[in-house]
Amino acid sequence: MLGPAIVLMVLAGAGIADEAETFGCEANPTGDPIGGGEGYSQIYDGGDYVASTAEELTEALAAAQPGEVIYVPHGVEIDLTDSPTLTIPEGVTLAGSRGRDGSPGALLHMDEAGRMFVSGGPEVRLTGLRFRGHYAGAERIGTSSYFISISHWGNEIDNSEVFNFNLAAIGVGSGALNCQIHHNFIHHNQRGGLGYGISLSSGDVHIIANIFDYCRHHIASSGSPGSGYEAAWNLVLENATSHHFDMHGGRDRGDATDIAGDWLHIHHNTFRGTRRHVAIRGVPSDGARIHNNWFMAEPGKAVSTGGNTLVYRNVYGPEKTLEE
Repeated sequence: MLGPAIVLMVLAGAGIADEAETFGCEANPTGDPIGGGEGYSQIYDGGDYVASTAEELTEALAAAQPGEVIYVPHGVEIDLTDSPTLTIPEGVTLAGSRGRDGSPGALLHMDEAGRMFVSGGPEVRLTGLRFRGHYAGAERIGTSSYFISISHWGNEIDNSEVFNFNLAAIGVGSGALNCQIHHNFIHHNQRGGLGYGISLSSGDVHIIANIFDYCRHHIASSGSPGSGYEAAWNLVLENATSHHFDMHGGRDRGDATDIAGDWLHIHHNTFRGTRRHVAIRGVPSDGARIHNNWFMAEPGKAVSTGGNTLVYRNVYGPEKTLEE
């Protein structure tokens, strides 16, 4: 246990950053650009199936086997408004060309409420595409859209643009371990009272090198026992309607506990907005670490927590003031 309240660690040389130490996302070590796109290293130019219409995509998903790729070419727009929720089968990759020769990636969209995809098994991957939901605004309208619900091991979403899914874009269930969400641009998922870029209950989600903007909460967790996530080298832009990353507590779930998940590791992110950056609404059972971030908010307003959390070696404000 890390203690009953926020612990500010004072390391050797606190107040003086070592030359090798970095803050925020600028030193991104992944080898690929934050947010994906041009310069991304793993871009497909074909597949075992090619889909340019909703009918072709549905047929390819029904036929594809583990290890196979369904490719949606540059310039294609697929309207999934009248399609039922589509299942990506185990081991299948749905891919596009985002980032190659200036391609924004093919667009898959739905213009009414609903859920676009669900995972159908482990090792599903969606990469190099744009996915658009039905509403970009922050109003509390009576309809809801979702990009994908993930319920299986080893799923991956990368190098994609995901936007306008007003209730939640990416939902990760409790059984979805080793989930990788990286190098995406996730924005305009901001319905009032809800509005999540990534919503999760899993205990093993890694959210790496994404760009976030215009969500109510960019990352939110139910905080139920067993849940936890890592968020690192992400760029959080100026626009959000509430705090940026969170972990809910027992009072949110109404389960008569103060548990806010098992663990949380938030490091090397850049937060350009001025709303609260991290809100942990209870006590993480195994503890949380928040370090080497660049927070634009002042120290007393950047992070809130109910305890068992280490907040250390972060910098604050335009001048990157290192807080001891």
